[in-house]
Amino acid sequence: MNGGRSLLGISAIFVHLYMLRKFAKVPETNDPGIKQLASGATYNQKRERTMETAQTNPGVDIAPRLQLRNLQAINHRSSIAEDVRKGLALRPRWLPPKYFYDERGSWLFDQICKTKEYYPTRTEDALLQRYAHRIIELARPHTIFELGSGASRKTVHLLDACEEQACYSRYQPLDVCGEMLIDAGQRLTRNYKWLDIEALVGEYQAGLDFVADSEGPGLYVFLGGSIGNFTHEEAIGFLRRVRRSMSPSDYLLLGADRVKEEVILNAAYNDSQGYTEAFNTNVLTVLNRELDADFQTDCFAHHAFFNTQEHQIEMHLKSRVAQTVTIESLELQLDFAEGESIRTEISRKFTPDSLVALLAAAGFSMAEHFQPENGYFSLVLASPCDK
Repeated sequence: MNGGRSLLGISAIFVHLYMLRKFAKVPETNDPGIKQLASGATYNQKRERTMETAQTNPGVDIAPRLQLRNLQAINHRSSIAEDVRKGLALRPRWLPPKYFYDERGSWLFDQICKTKEYYPTRTEDALLQRYAHRIIELARPHTIFELGSGASRKTVHLLDACEEQACYSRYQPLDVCGEMLIDAGQRLTRNYKWLDIEALVGEYQAGLDFVADSEGPGLYVFLGGSIGNFTHEEAIGFLRRVRRSMSPSDYLLLGADRVKEEVILNAAYNDSQGYTEAFNTNVLTVLNRELDADFQTDCFAHHAFFNTQEHQIEMHLKSRVAQTVTIESLELQLDFAEGESIRTEISRKFTPDSLVALLAAAGFSMAEHFQPENGYFSLVLASPCDK
């Protein structure tokens, strides 16, 4: 869980919200946000029909200046089954965070980003608002390619700066959720009459392969502190993969959360309104629905803490009692001891020196480093070392 959508893994990012919605009904809930999501059925049906068309056509024109391109099919059921076998069958148990984001989980994450404790989203947004002009001035991108774009809310600062400088870039947002790409793309093309968008539905690997031969200088954007969801080795591998798709004239804009007081970090992942707790335990509801499991969500407790040795937040679901869970579709039984946990996410935090070292190991040099006075977050503009 970071300021952007949480993403994990080098070549397997992340489960498609469309597929979750296609395979499952919206959960019964009293959350007003979910009821709002469930309304507007006509619009949602049109959007789903568009997604179904995209599954069989390489490119679909959604609106003037907005095209949706499906880079690869995602087999949701086989993916979740494979991940659960890999992560839960052996100890210590873990799950990738991609399954947080069903309909309810997505709404809960939006609420987390608005809490007083969760600083990353608003801190990064403020940095972009303040420094976007300088970023565009240096990069002068022909194309802005955003990895894990989500709703593209913070990207508008870059587009505003493009407009101010008459740098009329095209925008290629990449996300596994086609529905979100449609929503964001329609909003952006309404607000920026000059903007052409080629929205890409797929995983990181497919997106990087697709944009490798783009014309003109490019700005690769990876926001939200999502680099922290990788282990150190995975982060180096991922950034090296990004580097291989870039030309010497391209830039990388990277958001990274920083090491800070433990009390601030712990509070950000344990908000007083309980949204993070609900967000974490909701993944068990996803497993129940998708794999015919019988997790009792009230038998697991949310547990998030800052691991000072590893410099990372860890989110766990800790078993309140000794219990046995059955996953029918996998013919799998899991015995949990009281206090045993499932790690559902890591979120690594960085220092300025560790960021420089990470970038250097992946073949980048830091061109600009933007940070607030309190040092809570870093926004880094980096370039290939052979620039």
